[in-house]
Amino acid sequence: MMSWNRPQECTPMRRGRISAVVSARSPAPTGAGGGLLPARDLAAAWFLVVLIAVPAWALTTSQAGDMGVEPGTMGLALPLFLLLWVTMMAAMMLPSMAPVAITWVRGIGRRSSGWTRTVRTVEFVGGYLLVWAVFGLLVYAALALTGGLLDDHADAGRWIGAVAFLLAGLYQLGPLKYVCLRHCRDPMGHLVRYAGFRQPARDLRVGVHHGAYCVGCCAGLMVVLIPLGVMNVAAMAALAVVIFVEKLWSRGPALGRVVGVAFLVLAVLAPFQDWLLPGLRGSMPAMDDM
Repeated sequence: MMSWNRPQECTPMRRGRISAVVSARSPAPTGAGGGLLPARDLAAAWFLVVLIAVPAWALTTSQAGDMGVEPGTMGLALPLFLLLWVTMMAAMMLPSMAPVAITWVRGIGRRSSGWTRTVRTVEFVGGYLLVWAVFGLLVYAALALTGGLLDDHADAGRWIGAVAFLLAGLYQLGPLKYVCLRHCRDPMGHLVRYAGFRQPARDLRVGVHHGAYCVGCCAGLMVVLIPLGVMNVAAMAALAVVIFVEKLWSRGPALGRVVGVAFLVLAVLAPFQDWLLPGLRGSMPAMDDM
C-alpha cells in the first residue's frame, strides 16, 4: 500500500519554479542582501562611490554658497544650469543607485578590456545622466515660469509653493512612484533583461532605461526644490537621504508614503508660513506687510 506522506521528488524544473516564486514574493532591496556583489567587491565599490560623490557634493556646496537661495533660474543660462543640475544629481543619486551601476559596470569589465571597457562604461554613465539632463530642462522651464510669475505678482509665491508641495505629495502617494521604486529596489530581473539588449549603443540604452526609472522614482521629491530652493544644500542633503533610504531600507516604500503625507501637510501650511518657502521668498512680501 502506497503512503500518501511520501515526499515528492524535487526535479530541476520544480526547483526553478520554487525559486522563481520565492524571488517574486520576497524581493530584496538593492545592496541589502540582494546578492548583487560579494561583500569584498561591494566594500570596494562603496569606496569608489565616496571618491566620486564627495567631490560632486563639494562642488555643489561651493556653488550654492556663491549663489545663495533665490527664486527662478537665479540668472543662470540654460547650459550652466544643466551643468550644475547634472552635478547635483550625481551627488544626490549616486549613493542610492551605485550597487546596480557597479554590478553592470563589473559585467562590462568581465567581457571587455582597455578602451572598449572605458567607452562602454562612459556610455552607461552618460545614458543615466542624459535622462537627468532632460529632466533638468523641465526643471529649468518650471523655474523660469515661477520666476516670471513672481516678477509680475510678488505674493504668488505662497500659492506656487502650495501647488508644488501638493503635486509632490500626490506623486509620492501615486502608483507610478511605486512602479519605479520597485524597479530601483529589486533590479536583478531588469539586469537580466538588460543583458538581452543588443548593439548598437547597448550600454547607453541600459543607462537611459535605468535613469528613466530613477527619474520616475524621484520626480516628486525634486518638485519640492522649487519652493525650497534648487541651490538649498540642506534640502538637497535631506532629499538625498530620503532617496537612499527609500531604495535601500526594507521599509523604504512606507517612508515614501510618510514623506508624501508630509508634503500634503506642507501644502496646506505654505500659504501662511513664509519660512517654508526659502526658494520663493526673495520676491514675496512678508505676511505682516499684507
